[in-house]
Amino acid sequence: MSDCKVIAITNQKGGVGKTTTTVNLGAGLSRQGKKVLLVDADPQGSLTVSLGIKRPDELNSTLANVMQMIVEDKELVSGFGILRTEDGMDLMPSNIELSGIEIRLVNEMSRERVLKTYVDTVRDKYDYILIDCMPSLGMMTFNALCAADSVIIPTQPEFLSAKGLEQLLSTINRVRRHINPNLKVDGILITMVDNRTRLGRGLINVIRRDYGQSPSVFHTVIPLSVKAKEATVSGVSVFKHDEKGKITEAYQSLTQEVLFDGKEARLRQRHSSEFIR
Repeated sequence: MSDCKVIAITNQKGGVGKTTTTVNLGAGLSRQGKKVLLVDADPQGSLTVSLGIKRPDELNSTLANVMQMIVEDKELVSGFGILRTEDGMDLMPSNIELSGIEIRLVNEMSRERVLKTYVDTVRDKYDYILIDCMPSLGMMTFNALCAADSVIIPTQPEFLSAKGLEQLLSTINRVRRHINPNLKVDGILITMVDNRTRLGRGLINVIRRDYGQSPSVFHTVIPLSVKAKEATVSGVSVFKHDEKGKITEAYQSLTQEVLFDGKEARLRQRHSSEFIR
């Protein structure tokens, strides 16, 4: 049995740092010697673009092609569609064709399990597979939750973003009851934090108060940083773009939490001043 861990990075609200977290958590894990596959499960192809592929709609082989082959019960060639990134990770890219696949899945048998079928064919080759989900609770997100072992939920310290957590957690519970009983939430990740604002600090405290036990909240918070946007434009992770920056330190801290499955690391971090607050 493979020791690979499959993590869906999801939130139905857009602009909360899902893609940035997927890229930089993947890069952090890769730098720790882990074999990492990133899966772009969003028809907008944001993850694909963030990794330097500026025209994803011109790609001939993407996740849409892979899922189409699975629906048609065609054999997948090993490594089909996978691209290598500058940060040493593998990428299953996406483009607008995935939106057509999502519509088609509605009428397919076992429609929630198509992505899982693909993931199960490649998980023995990787230590971690990270799935960047689209900003909705549609069929592709259900596929990602069915394929995943766990979920990371990025959220901003804003009222509407925090309010949407209840709906997402309810959806995850439904998936757990009916499709994927072993699915767990690794934690809520607070992103794009501006410590200069009193409101932001207050909402962080509210999120920690309301979700500090079930599910847990990552100790690491990700600061608001122009370096993250610059790295996206450059098509690389923040580790390559700004190795000693604060946001890079934050994603290194998150990497350690994920490697320790969130438990031991959080206990140690509560007693340390070395981590980003």
